[in-house]
Amino acid sequence: MKQVGELESLYTAWKDWQNTRELLKETDVLLQDPDPTMRSLAADEHGELLDKLSSLAEKTFPSLLVPPSKTAHLSSMVELKAGVGGSEAALFLGEVMRMYTNLSQTMGWQAAIVAKNLTEHGGVKDAIVEIKGDKVYDMLRWESGVHRVQRVPLTESGGRVHTSTVAVLVMPLSEETHVDEELFKMEDVKVEVMRSKGAGGQHVNKTESAVRLTHIPTGITVAMQDERSQHTNRRRAFQVLQARLMDRKLNEDMIQRRDVRRNLVSSADRSEKIRTYNFPQDRVTDHRIGLSLNNVASVMEGPGLQDFLDALAKKHQDELLEDAFTTS
Repeated sequence: MKQVGELESLYTAWKDWQNTRELLKETDVLLQDPDPTMRSLAADEHGELLDKLSSLAEKTFPSLLVPPSKTAHLSSMVELKAGVGGSEAALFLGEVMRMYTNLSQTMGWQAAIVAKNLTEHGGVKDAIVEIKGDKVYDMLRWESGVHRVQRVPLTESGGRVHTSTVAVLVMPLSEETHVDEELFKMEDVKVEVMRSKGAGGQHVNKTESAVRLTHIPTGITVAMQDERSQHTNRRRAFQVLQARLMDRKLNEDMIQRRDVRRNLVSSADRSEKIRTYNFPQDRVTDHRIGLSLNNVASVMEGPGLQDFLDALAKKHQDELLEDAFTTS
């Protein structure tokens, strides 16, 4: 059934091509009709049919050469960390987090904040957001990188524009709850339990509910203490670990193909500045595709962000299509 579903778009396009060709043949006859009104109508339709055939030949059929995405079924785990800029970076992180939850509402996805570390001034030092839905990872994966904000902080009395950053890491999230043996083995994970730190009253000091995992082969560590239940923290920690390892594997696969598409690897660089949110000029610029939108509010509320994601998806599609022709 999966294979039939993947071939359905090709079948539909081919039937569309055949039907359009038949209509074009019928229209060719009407171009010789003695009635000038009929000839004029036929000429208009003839032009539209030719345009449709050209579109099918130049765009639709070539795009079907691109193999279906192997990650289309995956949701996402989005990890955010405040970078340079102190309290202003933490405040912006909270806004970026809301930007993704706003987008999720627009797209009909389910977003849940599973971990959040607040600062004294109401900002967010770091956070993890789960976003579940159809093709979430494929759409959000290009958000990984450094997001830069330029604006006048509320605490700035001199009106000077400050620059702050937030690092975003979008990881694949599988709906499966069992341990993926291809990613890691349980004997390779060191599990530690400890008392939670921070706000929480007497409970923090009396129960060992915090969990820290260390994946020994890679050195990746995950600590989770947001919930009072050790079981819940443990489950979420393993979920984060699995997401990080899956993200690592997908990027290793991408790097192995860098000779074919070097700039695709570059776009996944976690340290690269990918987008600038300039509030004084009301402009958001994505540096990978050179696209700017003069409406910061629209981007932060979700619809504007979707324009960037669509443009990045098209860029990726064009690169895959070019690869298909190169290797064919």
